[in-house]
Amino acid sequence: MDVKPSQEIDENAALNTAQDVKVTLIGAYNSLSNENVYGGGFQLISELVGDDREVVFGGSFYELSEMWRKELTTGNDLVSQTWIEAYKAINLANNVLSALDKLDAAERNQIEGEARFIRAVTYFGLVNVFAKTWNDGDNLLNPGVPLVTKPTRVISKDDFIARSSVAAVYDQILEDLLAAEQLLADQEAGANSGFALKTAATAFLARVYLMQGNYSACLEASNKIIESAKHNLSPSFDELFVDASVGQSNESIFKILVTAQDGISGLNTYFASADFQGRGDIRIQNKHFGLYESDDPRGKFFSEASMRFFTNKFNDSRGDVVIVRLAEMYLNRAECNFRLNSSIGAAPLDDLNAIRERAGATKLDVSQLDLNRILVDRKLELCFEGNLLLDSKRNHFKIDDLEYNDPRLVLPIPQREIDTNKALRQNEGY
Repeated sequence: MDVKPSQEIDENAALNTAQDVKVTLIGAYNSLSNENVYGGGFQLISELVGDDREVVFGGSFYELSEMWRKELTTGNDLVSQTWIEAYKAINLANNVLSALDKLDAAERNQIEGEARFIRAVTYFGLVNVFAKTWNDGDNLLNPGVPLVTKPTRVISKDDFIARSSVAAVYDQILEDLLAAEQLLADQEAGANSGFALKTAATAFLARVYLMQGNYSACLEASNKIIESAKHNLSPSFDELFVDASVGQSNESIFKILVTAQDGISGLNTYFASADFQGRGDIRIQNKHFGLYESDDPRGKFFSEASMRFFTNKFNDSRGDVVIVRLAEMYLNRAECNFRLNSSIGAAPLDDLNAIRERAGATKLDVSQLDLNRILVDRKLELCFEGNLLLDSKRNHFKIDDLEYNDPRLVLPIPQREIDTNKALRQNEGY
């Protein structure tokens, strides 16, 4: 008569076999792909909080409106859900890492590498929205987010920990990514996987180093990916934003797979018009269009509906969500070489023109090249893909007349977390 609930697994039996560990890893990927994490949440936060009046948020969701207006409250439910779902992904990755002894030696490295990758990129997303940016004051003193590196299975007072420093969080991110880079399988040329492989870890290392202003390390990582020839630039800019089942590009280095079970991509919901199954909440303004040269086709990659303009990047309602792609590595290499007065891999002008030429824009000559030109082209190539807040903060750009380090550009720690965990310290201004 003692029948255990079929939907529950006792924690002592949950990770007893190799198959259990693999299922848990899939669960970690599922949490990573949640619409409030890398399925759209981190990208929306970056593009709305980082917006400098190049878009208007015209939707009815007050949580997103607060982000766009830079008037966030501690009870914002989307902020809270991002925190909750991100820590779910981290906890599942921690569970996988705690049970590596259940795996055969032949598969242990790959699975450990994937779990470390998931933990690292999730912490990178968290620290960049819930904490001061790198080098805004003392990285050793600025509070980051709580570092949890062991599984949380039964909540006790020991789980109510304080926020680790920004420096400590970045140290953990780099430790995990460097380990993952060594552990993960090498990318097959032409592959276009939604699971972490070696180039995915290297690409995120480049992104982390760039945020830290470590241009030599970013240059090395970006150049490594380009030189590996494991990925190539899509023949056309338009093709990038067609689902991989239709398109032929393997430019994406890591992406979130959108399956029939997942439903519609979160970015499609807010960025696309009703003509493409979206809500049409994020509307592109003239200030953004004014950044394009008249002959740059990227400036025409928009659609009009009801006298409003929307990006075409997310018109595929069930398209996979590309997190990092090869064009970013070319733009990294161009910027870092320019800053360092070097030409490792290629001259900055050649890398910038490779991206412009692929898009159909006119090639630049050396007299037109400066850091601002590189940063503008980076923005035009990667716009609305989740890089805006990070690029603005690391370059100390003003955002909507706010200084790059204004407290209003940092999310509040969710009030439910503050109420539960008395060790947590709220961010300035909340």
